[in-house]
Amino acid sequence: MAPAVEIAIPTTTVSASSPPYTVYTITLRQPLRSWTVSKRYSDFTTLHSALTSQCNNTAPPASLPQKSWFKKTVSSPELTETRRKQLEEYLRKIHTTGDARWRNCAAWRQFLNLPNINSESAAGKIAAAAMKSADLQAPVTDATIWLDVHRDLKLQLRDARAHLTRRDQAGFAQEQHEASGEARRCLVRAGTMLISLDSGLSKMGEQDTGLGQGELRRRKDLVTASKKERDALENVLNTFTPKNTGSGHEPAAATTLEKESLFRSGSGTSLANSVAPSSSRRVLGAKETDRTRELDNTGVLQLQKQIMEEQDADVVDLTKVVMRMKGMGIQISDELQLQNEMLGMLDQDVDRLDDKLRVAKKRIDKIK
Repeated sequence: MAPAVEIAIPTTTVSASSPPYTVYTITLRQPLRSWTVSKRYSDFTTLHSALTSQCNNTAPPASLPQKSWFKKTVSSPELTETRRKQLEEYLRKIHTTGDARWRNCAAWRQFLNLPNINSESAAGKIAAAAMKSADLQAPVTDATIWLDVHRDLKLQLRDARAHLTRRDQAGFAQEQHEASGEARRCLVRAGTMLISLDSGLSKMGEQDTGLGQGELRRRKDLVTASKKERDALENVLNTFTPKNTGSGHEPAAATTLEKESLFRSGSGTSLANSVAPSSSRRVLGAKETDRTRELDNTGVLQLQKQIMEEQDADVVDLTKVVMRMKGMGIQISDELQLQNEMLGMLDQDVDRLDDKLRVAKKRIDKIK
């Protein structure tokens, strides 16, 4: 599901063309990015007609404000403010209505510069097309789709990490192999997306896509971090040794029989009795403890078995603690990456504000 979008029309401007007209600046915000779209009233009327025609001649749940023939918004601030609020309410009603058919229309998404949606993600389409055409370096040059592909890349890496965790916790070889196969498929798709994103950044650096140098550097850092994460996951995948659970394998059964023969008491079968067949006392000297001093050979073997079982239980508990610590580490890593992305957005906003300050300073100098 795509992240929720907040829609607003905070400001209006007057175009410098002749005759002039009012431009409505639409701001759209998602958790990790925001962008603006500039439209005039005639664009809204075209949108309304397109939504009606693409939805079987069913009009949207909101109506456009009526056009005034006696006043113009360029000469009436009151009319401009009223129409701004009405157009903002028009967009929000379509965006929040329970019936999503108008929001799913191509006209709506094109009007707001939203990425196209369907049953497959943008990254899945690009990866599939690249693999079918044997061209793994299909660049993603659209700035909006680039972010969508990067978001899907993070999902692939997260799924690969989850499959590797499931493989480590699996108790049977078949489950381990299945989890390894799923993790490998996720890493292959992630590698394809990385190539597409990296080559797309190179193209966008050569072309004038409207992205500042700060934003390009931030996206390069995101690609570099994703490459390191993928390489680390691939190393974990390749250095795994399958567990031998002993279920259905003759060597493990034989080992069990050997252990039972060691712990079994009786004449001619116990290793301790073969050493001292006529006495319950141990013949070979060793440092005794309070727990073994009053025990015979059979009791010592039983005590050793009990201690080994306690150690096995401690190892299981320690494994659970380590897995919890690993999960906490993964969550901390994800949070740090999110904070890094937000810092990158802040850097982009600072660059944009710096550019605006330069323009304002130049205008002030001209006025002086």
